[in-house]
Amino acid sequence: MAHSFNKIWIHAIWATKERIPFISPSIEQKVYHFISTQLREPGSPVRIINGMPDHVHALFLLSPQKSIAETIKQVKGSSSHFINQSNLTADKFAGYAAYSVSESVVERVFQYIRNQKAHHQKKSFSQEHNEFAQLYGLNNRK
Repeated sequence: MAHSFNKIWIHAIWATKERIPFISPSIEQKVYHFISTQLREPGSPVRIINGMPDHVHALFLLSPQKSIAETIKQVKGSSSHFINQSNLTADKFAGYAAYSVSESVVERVFQYIRNQKAHHQKKSFSQEHNEFAQLYGLNNRK
């Protein structure tokens, strides 16, 4: 094959430390914009970022030059630094999850992320997290 090609969609979720709801409506767009910039700069185009006061979802294409661990570490660290330096809040991101997304369901994941506020009126972040863990077989890991 003369050329290399990859197209790996990632659905990443960052949780706040101890799930403290510090991402208030007054700062959420600043935080989302910063995360978007941190993903785009090293070559990971962003489709959508949205979330709730205690977590953030992002759907993006993984840069072929970076591993998922490098990408997530960079975004998590730089976002926490930005939040602290901007005095937006004293809290920071603590945990994350990252899932691959098939091209056939990208639009469904996009809609899911776009409708986070309505979604979480019906289901808590803990319930959502447990469902993802079960769906991806993470409850069975040793």
